[in-house]
Amino acid sequence: MRTVVGVTGASGAPYAVRLLETLDGEIDLILSRDAEDVVRLETGRGPADLEKLATRSFRNDDLTSAPASGSYPFDAMVIVPCSGTTIAKIAAGIADNLITRAAAVALKERRRLILVPRETPLSTIAVENLLKLANSGATVLPAMPGFYHRPKRVEDLVDFVVGRILDQIGQKHELVERWKGWPKDPA
Repeated sequence: MRTVVGVTGASGAPYAVRLLETLDGEIDLILSRDAEDVVRLETGRGPADLEKLATRSFRNDDLTSAPASGSYPFDAMVIVPCSGTTIAKIAAGIADNLITRAAAVALKERRRLILVPRETPLSTIAVENLLKLANSGATVLPAMPGFYHRPKRVEDLVDFVVGRILDQIGQKHELVERWKGWPKDPA
């Protein structure tokens, strides 16, 4: 499986790092310029650290690279975290950088496109953009961790969201315990 991972400048870089650490198959990485700063701020890592977790990496300003073409075979694209600006551009059909162009390719070729917004609260415009993208075939997977697995560390919350991303692309994982229903009352 080949997955394109786009990382934008929204807060939530730990989700991107953990996805890159756990994703199987070939990984094509695209970091936006703002993402580089957020990754440093939130994880203490630099772009080169993330590039080591990928098979290939591409500059976000290089619209001549492989993921910009519908003839380039990739199975899924995940944008994590996905900024509101990136969501707005994709929803409006603006493909002015490699992340938005690869997302446009995913939509037009009917490939999996998973958008992981982290921003909150959402404006009406943002909700409408997400609805438009969901209606166009994208999966909107907000970074909203659950708590039924009783997380003890921030990493447990990150793993919950990354596990949901992996579920969407069909990759098996053991990042979090699966829901088994409410515990039975022993009384």
